[in-house]
Amino acid sequence: MIMTPNRWAALAATTLTALAVLTPAAAADSLVPKGFAPASTSWTGPRHGFVLGFSPCGKPGWCASLLSTTDGGERWRQVGTPPISLPDNHNQVKLTVIGDRDLFLSDGTQLLASRDGGGKWSRVRLAGVREPFYISKITESGPRVFAMVTGFGSPSTTTLYAGLAGTRLLLPVPGFTVTGSATYGDVAVSGGVQISMGADYRVQKYWTSADGLTFASAPPPCPPDSSASLSGIRRGQVLALCSGGPGTPHPGATVRRLWRAPKLGGTFTGTAQAPTLGINQSFSAASPSAATVAAEGGGTGYLHSTTDGGTTWTTTVLSGRGVCLNDLDFPDERVGVVVDGLPDADGGSALYRTTDGGVTWSELAFA
Repeated sequence: MIMTPNRWAALAATTLTALAVLTPAAAADSLVPKGFAPASTSWTGPRHGFVLGFSPCGKPGWCASLLSTTDGGERWRQVGTPPISLPDNHNQVKLTVIGDRDLFLSDGTQLLASRDGGGKWSRVRLAGVREPFYISKITESGPRVFAMVTGFGSPSTTTLYAGLAGTRLLLPVPGFTVTGSATYGDVAVSGGVQISMGADYRVQKYWTSADGLTFASAPPPCPPDSSASLSGIRRGQVLALCSGGPGTPHPGATVRRLWRAPKLGGTFTGTAQAPTLGINQSFSAASPSAATVAAEGGGTGYLHSTTDGGTTWTTTVLSGRGVCLNDLDFPDERVGVVVDGLPDADGGSALYRTTDGGVTWSELAFA
């Protein structure tokens, strides 16, 4: 929480070379569990990252482990065993790391928080939330924690929840709710807080804040017939992916463009048409001119990337897992990561990394 492309390179399957990983010579409890498969990743810098994953065990069948690296994924060590299971509905178990010590985990319906780097976990409640619902985003900026929550009733509602950092209760933020047949929202906090919410590809609302406490309404990043996926502010510029409804102009496709504003709260303008292959999974910008869209369609994962501000695009075809592409993010202008698949899917899952701003991607191995 998007005709023919203007100019973009023809699709070409990219040879993905696995990186060798050394097992650290440490105590047994720091070793990577056998059969470890990544579910989610979150990085605080180009070399320091965390991966939440699962490995086969007795009951309940899959056991969670939290790994950490300080050298870009060459070596991994286990730093925790979070009390969370793979959900039966195949929702992603999402990891969000804030400043190395503050971590969040969500399977879409429950939310856990750790303030000691993943050693101890506590439950965070959403006040007044009604089932069924889905937590699509959890993040933290300054003194506040934010969560975007969509309720699947009739009608659907998407609401922004917030609370002070360290709290075990998040409250709905007055005025930050949209209602419709289909509702959605996104939060970005790098360089300033952005909140985007919409309904039915007709209603779009957008707010910005410099401190995460006081918000101002601003011109929405996208046209009314599209939804906004937000990225952090890059060298002062604000980037968003504006997409039409999934399955347009045909099944397995999405109309999408990159839009940019010169400053937080400024007016957005659009770029050339991006490739339409696949349904949006995630989006992130590495710099004001480089951005990547993760999409899935027809059982194949695609990474559509631009290095010239959206004028031209190239597409990397990943494996045939074709389940989902999650957690696409660029902790700096050259290094990015994305998780392909789910641990319990037929094709399993993998973590990919780029060191050239999204032009080429390689699979990271776990030992």
